[in-house]
Amino acid sequence: MDSSTTATISSLKTTISPSPNPNRAKKIPIFPYRKTKLPSFSNFKSVKCIHSPPPNPKPSNSSPFTCTAVTFSPSQTTELVPSKLHHLITEFQSLSQPIDRVKRLLHCATFLSPLPESSRVDSNRVMGCTAQVTTEDLTALNVGLPVGARSRVNTWHNVLVSMQKRARILVAERDGKKDFDPFPSLVISSDGIQAKGSYAEAQARYLFPDESKVQELVKELKEKNIGVVAHFYMDPEVQGVLTAAQKHWPHIHISDSLVMADSAVKMAEAGCKFITVLGVDFMSENVRAILDQAGFGEVGVYRMSNERIGCSLAEAASTPAYMNYLGVASGSPPSLHVIYINTSLETKAYAHELVPTITCTSSNVVQTILQAFAQIPDLNVWYGPDSYMGANISKLFQQMTMMSDEEIAEIHPAHNGDSIRSLLPRLHYYQDGTCIVHHLFGHEVVEKINEMYCDAFLTAHLEVPGEMFSLAMEAKRRGMGVVGSTQNILDFIKQRVQEALDRDVNDHLRFVLGTESGMVTSIVAAVRHLLLSTKSSEKAKVSSDSITTSTASTSGLNSVKVGDIILPVIPGAASGEGCSIHGGCASCPYMKMNSLNSLLKVCHHLPDEKNKVAAYEAERFKMQTLNGKSIADVGCEPILHMRHFQATKELPDKLVYQALSPNSNGRSIS
Repeated sequence: MDSSTTATISSLKTTISPSPNPNRAKKIPIFPYRKTKLPSFSNFKSVKCIHSPPPNPKPSNSSPFTCTAVTFSPSQTTELVPSKLHHLITEFQSLSQPIDRVKRLLHCATFLSPLPESSRVDSNRVMGCTAQVTTEDLTALNVGLPVGARSRVNTWHNVLVSMQKRARILVAERDGKKDFDPFPSLVISSDGIQAKGSYAEAQARYLFPDESKVQELVKELKEKNIGVVAHFYMDPEVQGVLTAAQKHWPHIHISDSLVMADSAVKMAEAGCKFITVLGVDFMSENVRAILDQAGFGEVGVYRMSNERIGCSLAEAASTPAYMNYLGVASGSPPSLHVIYINTSLETKAYAHELVPTITCTSSNVVQTILQAFAQIPDLNVWYGPDSYMGANISKLFQQMTMMSDEEIAEIHPAHNGDSIRSLLPRLHYYQDGTCIVHHLFGHEVVEKINEMYCDAFLTAHLEVPGEMFSLAMEAKRRGMGVVGSTQNILDFIKQRVQEALDRDVNDHLRFVLGTESGMVTSIVAAVRHLLLSTKSSEKAKVSSDSITTSTASTSGLNSVKVGDIILPVIPGAASGEGCSIHGGCASCPYMKMNSLNSLLKVCHHLPDEKNKVAAYEAERFKMQTLNGKSIADVGCEPILHMRHFQATKELPDKLVYQALSPNSNGRSIS
């Protein structure tokens, strides 16, 4: 059989036109009962039921287990399923040895009809199954046997989850319920990309960017030595053109907010005279400040709008309420303020003068906090401004108290169960700050995933609400999910796709993306690269569904070949997205203020000798803090503390001294 890999990344939505469900199967291919059609439970005729072996079995060459055929009449079908489940639970609980449970399970399987060849298709494979099981593999099944514990118990769990999903579909069909609303999705292969649903189809035109626009941009960048740093969440049209332009100009980088500033410094070192920043204002502020710190004050930094490009999180941290929160922290020494990178330089500066402050990202926040508690005795940690992330971190630490000391040490070697329990009362987080995009991933989204995407790989940003966080953490525990930063999500998807390709078997992968829909661009590009660079890529397919909430349907299915350019399609509206669960995609309206036209306009007018784009230039803070220091200098210090931590895995001595000597904070310390 030819090997192939298929994956799916779907978009969450709420109201669309009914359409055929591609996941519906006429038969349940997993453990099908003989002569049994599950769509109607009244069709049960005869069910094989395994009973415990007799107390004094006679020697025999046959199986040590006995079977009894039990016939149920149609009137008994209401009680049939619960009764059978109770019997099976009792049956297996009566066996104390794991190996006996394996033997019993295999014995039960002998009474099932073989899986028809027609059902041996990619869509019936169980996601999370780590390998094709053969007789030789039985020693690795996770039933208390010594090998392959985690992966095999995950396989059993994922099989059960898949069965539950299919049963729900069949029950809904039996009861005449409306088809569930599928999410817009992309199917990615080495041959091209298919857009499922009008929401995804609307973006297909960006698969092939306007070549004249690409060449226009490249010409400006080359002639004027302009570098471009862009965030993952950019508009698909912009990302399409930038991706194509990367083939002709190396100083274009798409990443998360932290790496944007690092990339800008490298571009300046390579001779770029201007840096254009596609992101929100705090990102351009950080790029400006970091370039100044690195000695590149002459390099111009430009935003993509003459209006303010805000951020709900950054705004939450600039309120009097947040300063009051830090006021309480300053009165509870020793204290350390761990502030999310997604805040303004001004906020970082004012905060650092109130409480010793270090910035963090969603990928290093847990390690930063654990190291702080380990390095500074009796420390109080005050995290902000993202309330969901703070609550999720607290919940994560609470879960760690139920882990063994060895497991905790794998997360941070300086901690154990006692230390984790002792730090919980000293961990505080701000409770009035959210990202307007990740706020969407609440109860309604979780219900939809549980209903129809429970067997998919689930990814979630650490900024999502608690329900989504818990769901993704549960998936993570069984090898089916990841919770973290945008880069963590991208790495997880790449790893799972590569593992599938390495196994060289028929596979079907589906990913649910729990972050801003613009992230799909980088995911698709990475997946396409893996498919095109792998031996089996000629037969490989990957489909991907990103969580969004915009209108979509599956009435059309377009296939487009990529050609020489690796360009993904983003399920996202071209304009006018909202962030309503009932109206728009999980898309940041601030990020979408960065348009291709603005980028071309800024590049065209550089160098800005006539002040045509003066309003686009990133702000260089000339104001001073309450202690008379430069906002830029003080605001950069928490970022530099974080960079020290990333390099050494320890807090810098200066920050530790500031935390232990609060009166010194905000003053000159060499």
